[in-house]
Amino acid sequence: MTRPTRWTAAQVAGLAPDTSSLAAARRLARPGPWSDTGSTDTLLWGKCQGSGRTPYQVSIDLVGPAFRCTCPSRKFPCKHGLALLLLWVDGSGSVADADEAAGFAQEWAAERSARAEAKAAGEAARPTRTPDPAAAAKRLEDRLALMDGGMDDFARWLTDLARGGTAAARHQSYTWWDGTAARLVDAQLPGLADDVRSVGGAVSGRPDWAERLLVALGRWWTATRAWAARESLDAAQMGDLRAYLGWSTSTESVRRGDAITDHWLVLGAHRSDDGRLQQQRTWLRGSVTAETVQVLDFAAGGQVLPVARAVGSTLVATIARYPGAAVRRALFVDEPAPAGDPARMPSGSTLEHAQLAAAQAWGANPWARRVPVVLADVRVGIDRVVDAEGASVPLTDDALVWPLLALTGGRPSRVFGELEESRLRPLTVVVDGEVVGL
Repeated sequence: MTRPTRWTAAQVAGLAPDTSSLAAARRLARPGPWSDTGSTDTLLWGKCQGSGRTPYQVSIDLVGPAFRCTCPSRKFPCKHGLALLLLWVDGSGSVADADEAAGFAQEWAAERSARAEAKAAGEAARPTRTPDPAAAAKRLEDRLALMDGGMDDFARWLTDLARGGTAAARHQSYTWWDGTAARLVDAQLPGLADDVRSVGGAVSGRPDWAERLLVALGRWWTATRAWAARESLDAAQMGDLRAYLGWSTSTESVRRGDAITDHWLVLGAHRSDDGRLQQQRTWLRGSVTAETVQVLDFAAGGQVLPVARAVGSTLVATIARYPGAAVRRALFVDEPAPAGDPARMPSGSTLEHAQLAAAQAWGANPWARRVPVVLADVRVGIDRVVDAEGASVPLTDDALVWPLLALTGGRPSRVFGELEESRLRPLTVVVDGEVVGL
């Protein structure tokens, strides 16, 4: 097997759980505290001397990526895992290629493999429960009735809002918006409820609140009309509507459906946390299909999100796509493998062409929250990016402006990001040919 190209320091930085962990890792990324280091095509390992007598054992699965360290840190990955990656990336010989992994790394890899096999065997051996068609039909009937009532109530609320005027909505307390969202949750419409809460916060706190509210009103009314006419929707349209309303599709049915195998470039990733739920979006682009999809991971309560895929890396994988017309969501059918040759970031387009493509995507799926775009030769400002033709787009409030400014230094650069309504959230920038995640 051809050994995969070693990662870049920027890709390692993208895996750090916070800036303090990355800073500590950089201080440890030197040969001094390390011993018994090495790497194969899939594993990386080493021992790092800490404050105790026994050095910490660090093992990294480069495919996942997945990490194990014997240190007591609760951060994931910890500073030792990040430091070992940085040392490996440096390529100065401190972490040499090996034909066989160290014993402790082999044991950990074998344990992971055994757990995966046991899980697969358990799922295969699990007795198949024959569903009761009558009971399933009754549950579906009850849910649809509940959703019908919720959508009818929401349509009346929208009508009252329009009659009262958007200016009056501006003076409503957040409790007014939250109460509507709570009723939608009770009607099993959690996705729509989240959108209402988000817009309610924007109306009271953003200078462009009127534009944001008008766009949302159109999106909401379209959803109520589409739901009322759902019998006439095709599978893709219904898939997009279900995703927006929060009516989930089982992963088992997705895995059995629309699957494709390709070399997938990790274009970028973004994490968010609304206090109730953490979300991680990973954008992938197929080298053969030229299709861009998003993989979503969620974590609630004390759960931890999986380690992000390294931005700029290429994975050989089979993915299955959820039903939908535009901005497709996907999941990995099986664990991806690293590709030997990295894929290239798309060349990008002007802002006008990107916005035209986004408009087409929103025309096919009016409920898409965001559309992925690659922009060529844009200059980054404090609050917006400007392309070579002078067109500009403002940045989202959570855009990482200062790291982006530091990386580009005012030079025209290729940027991958998410168009979210009329704003851009940059996620990745190409600097001197290197793909850097933000």
